[in-house]
Amino acid sequence: MDIKAFKMNGLGNDFVIIDNRQKITNLTKDQIIKICDRNFIGCDQLIVIENDKSADANLKFFNSDGGESGACGNGTRCVADFISKETNNKTIILNTFSGNLKSEILGNNIVTTEIGIAKTDWNEIPLSEKLNTKNLNIKILDKNNKEHLGGTAINVGNPHIIFFVNELENFDIKNIGPGIENHKFFPEKCNVTIAQVIDKDLIRVKVWERGAGLTKACGTAACATAFAGKLNNLTENKTDIEFTTGKLSILIDEKNSIHMKGPVSDIDEIEIKL
Repeated sequence: MDIKAFKMNGLGNDFVIIDNRQKITNLTKDQIIKICDRNFIGCDQLIVIENDKSADANLKFFNSDGGESGACGNGTRCVADFISKETNNKTIILNTFSGNLKSEILGNNIVTTEIGIAKTDWNEIPLSEKLNTKNLNIKILDKNNKEHLGGTAINVGNPHIIFFVNELENFDIKNIGPGIENHKFFPEKCNVTIAQVIDKDLIRVKVWERGAGLTKACGTAACATAFAGKLNNLTENKTDIEFTTGKLSILIDEKNSIHMKGPVSDIDEIEIKL
C-alpha cells in the first residue's frame, strides 16, 4: 500500500499527517506503530485529517504506541497551518476529541491555538481516587537518589502531572517518566513534566509523553505546566515554557482558557510504502 502523507513539526515535536478528506486510508494499530517507528518513517504522533461539517476539519491523533490521544497542541497548530495554506484563511477551526479548537495564523510560521479551559477535579483528570490534585505527594528521585514529593495533576485534553523542582538537570526524565506514566493514581496513564521556574515569565521543562515517551516538545504539557505554575502562585497569566528546542508562549485569559503560541515547520510531502 502506497500512502501520500506529510511531515511537520512544532519545536521538533514531529508528526506524520495523513489527509483522509478526499481518499480514505484505513490503518491498523500495527501499521500506525510501524509508521511512527524511527527505524521506518518516524514521528511522535500520527495525525489523521477528516472532513467535518462543523469545522475546517476533524483531527484524530495517535501516539507512537498505536493508541489514540485525546489532544495534541503542537499537532493542532501544525495542521492549522497546513489547512491555512490550502484555504488562505488566517483563522482555522479544528474539531478534536477536546472539542473545536480555534487557531490563528500569525505569519512567519507562527501559529497560536486556543486549547481551552484546564480541568483540575480528580474525576476529570481522571484519577483513580479522590485526591488533592494540586499536590498528589508522589515521590520521585533525583540523580543523587534524593526524594522529591509533589505533582500537580491537570487535564488539558490529556492527563498531565507536573513536578516543580529547584534544579531541572538533577532529574532524569527517562528514568522517572515510565513509572509515573503508569502510576496507580492514573487509570488512563499520564504525561509527565519536570519543571523548573526560572522567573515569573519562564519555566524550563522536560517531558515524558503518555504513549510516545521522551519528546523534544509537547504543546499540551506546556499548557498544563503554565496553568500549574499559576495555580501554585509561581507564575502569572503569561509565561514562556522552554524546551531544549525552543519556547512556547502560553497565555491564560480572563476566562481561564489557555492559548499556546509557537513556531511550526514547513510541510514536507512524503510517500509511505506499507
